[in-house]
Amino acid sequence: MADSKTPNPLNPPPSRTHRPMSEALLNEKWDHCLSTLLIRSTLGASFGVIFSVLLFKRRSWPVWAGLGFGAGRAWEECDSSFKRATAASKDGLRVMRP
Repeated sequence: MADSKTPNPLNPPPSRTHRPMSEALLNEKWDHCLSTLLIRSTLGASFGVIFSVLLFKRRSWPVWAGLGFGAGRAWEECDSSFKRATAASKDGLRVMRP
């Protein structure tokens, strides 16, 4: 009877407390993308405010243009970080294979 394959109630199967590695990497990339979006958009809007006050007689369009440039730059950086994981290297360097 001791050799039977019934589960032992004293040793439950290990519970899965950690996320898979791919999910953790994806979450890390999304966190980086959102923080980059916030930082670059804020910087773009800040430059827009400065140019609006100094050069454009307090118009609102430089602020929105700066915000758009910052958000667009963050979008492209985020998009390239997601595409970089699946695409081969295209930076002009030759990949040496064994």
